[in-house]
Amino acid sequence: MVNRLRLLLVGLGGLIVIAIYTFPLWQPVLLREQIPETVPGLPEALQPAFRLLPADQQAAYRQIAEQNAEMAAQLLQAAISPDKVVSEAEQAIPVMANEVVAARGEFAVVNTAMHKIAGTYILYQLPDNRRILRMEDFTVTNGPDLRVVLARAASPKTSAEVGSDYIDLGALQGNVGSQNYAVPAEVDLEAYQSVVIYSPQWGVVFGSAPLVVQ
Repeated sequence: MVNRLRLLLVGLGGLIVIAIYTFPLWQPVLLREQIPETVPGLPEALQPAFRLLPADQQAAYRQIAEQNAEMAAQLLQAAISPDKVVSEAEQAIPVMANEVVAARGEFAVVNTAMHKIAGTYILYQLPDNRRILRMEDFTVTNGPDLRVVLARAASPKTSAEVGSDYIDLGALQGNVGSQNYAVPAEVDLEAYQSVVIYSPQWGVVFGSAPLVVQ
């Protein structure tokens, strides 16, 4: 028993000696595992928030940062900022009479790793030629300079698909809550196929819904 204990101590001592002498070889590996990954060009203040994101979101932001660090920083800063909830007064349904539902649809996300979106819209046609686009039970990931636009493409995923000839209905009133937008009477709805939540500043589509006039 004593001999076994002695051999065990000798073996343990040998392992300690080997570990000490080989420390320079495996130290970099240990340190690399301890240091969380970061996004090159992303401000240091945003790195902790980035490291809390799911792996697929980190990969998406890192890919963007490799091409445009400023864009990645602004998208991330907006995404982690507090929700902008539309006020109760602005969420109310506008006063209408003899309105007709011209179209309706459900929003779907484009980049599931980075953005989330939910909700529906109803396009009302009024007898006096006014048209109101109402988004209900709406939520979307915060983003920089988000706009509500009508695009010619059915399900645009890129700025090229949105194009430059879209109809801008105005700035998104909030990323949470029902909201209303006037659609100019002169717009030919037959020429547009989707309602899009879009950031013209960076050419990023956050989500869209099909626009099919009834």
